[in-house]
Amino acid sequence: MLRDDYQPNSIMARESELSAYQTALQPVINGAQPRNIFLYGKTGVGKTAVSRYILEQLQHDSDQYDDVSLSVFWLNCTNLSSSYQVAVNLVNTLRPDDNQISTTGYPQQRVFDLLYSELDAIGGTVLIVLDEIDHIGNDDEILYEIPRARSNGHLTETKPGVIGISNDFGFRDDLSPKVKDTLCEEEIHFSPYNAPDLEAILERRAEGALYEDATESGVLSLCAAVAAQDSGSARQALDLLYQAGELARAADRERINEDDVHAARNKLERSQVEHGMRELTRHGHLSLVAVLHLALESNGPFRVRDIYPRYRTIAEQSDIDPLVRRRMHDHLADLAILGILDRHSRNEGRSGGQYYEYEFSVELDLVANVVSDFEGLTLPRRVVELTQSVE
Repeated sequence: MLRDDYQPNSIMARESELSAYQTALQPVINGAQPRNIFLYGKTGVGKTAVSRYILEQLQHDSDQYDDVSLSVFWLNCTNLSSSYQVAVNLVNTLRPDDNQISTTGYPQQRVFDLLYSELDAIGGTVLIVLDEIDHIGNDDEILYEIPRARSNGHLTETKPGVIGISNDFGFRDDLSPKVKDTLCEEEIHFSPYNAPDLEAILERRAEGALYEDATESGVLSLCAAVAAQDSGSARQALDLLYQAGELARAADRERINEDDVHAARNKLERSQVEHGMRELTRHGHLSLVAVLHLALESNGPFRVRDIYPRYRTIAEQSDIDPLVRRRMHDHLADLAILGILDRHSRNEGRSGGQYYEYEFSVELDLVANVVSDFEGLTLPRRVVELTQSVE
């Protein structure tokens, strides 16, 4: 009950969002064309959990009516970067395993036609939930095609609706005007949880996940306070409690204490930083190694003019075409956003102008441990020596 994949049988601290969601979905029960809904908010604030809960309730309610036929399909778009890929995956979601289509080789309109055919074969009302929809970027044609498929004559037996879920507040603003008008008929914003809400959620989950008196006084409120101050994420609060429990178990203690929570926080932060470094692009890796190489020779912070020559040398030695300085600087900015580097703005007036300096905000041993797993890069000798020393 403390893990991310657990679906609660009731939703806490989201009364207004549930009410708005229910109102937006009312046309389904009425047998009318469903409204398209766009949900947005930070990671871990309940968008997916609330959606699963309310759509299960809607499915149950629709089964009570002979004249209402409802089908709900989910697609996570995390690894999809275009409308074409979304359409192909939807076709394959609707088809049996022995009748899948290839992910490449079809004209886009052909894939859309196949999707329309599969949707019309289902009939009734079909809701398509596109989770992490912001991953498709600016290629948003699918978000117009599906909601408008019936009015544009592509469907006769099915009334489609789309529910888009996004962690990116800016994604809505970047949608094309026709998509924005179509997808955002109903918008529901999920704000971060506050500490009392998170503590209530933890108390409910802990009742089923932990034995009685498994936590010392203040543990749940500390988990809630840390998560509320950091992100307002229920996922983070639950992860903290789970990891704290694992640490207490490893120490053969019967109760979780506040020290366990602090240790769990450090462990989770370290894990998140490691994951962020591993998920960087190839040039992100090169930029990271360049800063690490400099940091092994002298104390930072370092200017871009110092980092770029190292980056360029490592790229060329690795048989990788280096980016221009400005593009490499973008990768340094990404490292700062991820919390791997600290970025300092300097302004020396007319004589020196304005510029940025970078230095590590994490331990070099942690960076070296991740860098040692990078493939296809020729690492500088001092970096290799550090990676070997931390193995």
